[in-house]
Amino acid sequence: MGYDIDLSGRVAMVTGASGGLGAQFARTLAKAGAGVVLAARRVERLKTLRAEIEADGGDAHVVTLDVTDPDSIKSAVAHAETEMGTIDILVNNSGVSTTQKLTDVSPEDFDYVMGTNTRGSFFVAQEVGKRMIARSRGAAPGTFTGGRIVNVASMAGLRVLGQIGVYCMSKAAVIHMTRAMALEWGKYGINVNALCPGYIDTEINHHHWQTEAGQKLINMLPRKRVGQPQDLDAVLMMLCANQSHFVNGAVIAADDGFAV
Repeated sequence: MGYDIDLSGRVAMVTGASGGLGAQFARTLAKAGAGVVLAARRVERLKTLRAEIEADGGDAHVVTLDVTDPDSIKSAVAHAETEMGTIDILVNNSGVSTTQKLTDVSPEDFDYVMGTNTRGSFFVAQEVGKRMIARSRGAAPGTFTGGRIVNVASMAGLRVLGQIGVYCMSKAAVIHMTRAMALEWGKYGINVNALCPGYIDTEINHHHWQTEAGQKLINMLPRKRVGQPQDLDAVLMMLCANQSHFVNGAVIAADDGFAV
């Protein structure tokens, strides 16, 4: 007997959808039946992904989003809801990093990472959360209210790693942010959880795994392998499912055991 997670009739917004994990998250949600809002700065890449999803029978819409700009956030969310309806699922995925010793971090480096990963994630979730709360307060009995917010953190928010200290700090903040939102918004039927991926092979880092440094890192991992974007599908779907109403404030590592 199979078990299916059907998201038909739901609208999901995925930030940072122009590549990597965000693109995979969008594909996965679309295959489950959700209408997907693809949000990022690289609009041409979003249009290519939209065409791919539509060719596969899914429904997708493109919005321009710069998570470091509050006006862009408000505009993108409003545009998304005008085009596709109220947002039921937010996958808060946008993120950046730098590689350097803490003694070399400049104020510009610090603001670059924290501005996207922490501040940007917060205000995207806040904008969507406000709308979910308003819908919950004004809904007729028996109608769908609440929603799912998945903040994409990192196992680096659970375990400090060298050379990316500010990134680790930013993702640790996202984890605590998730718990704060879960506490305040749970009464409105909004479930807020954090997904903490480990090392995943994407187009951004693919070349690194073939280098000497990359191979050395792989050999340090518990099962001496990196993950693939689709390895996160099952956790994502669980957190987004209608049936996951009892999962709130969870911080789930999908890192092959690296943070243990």
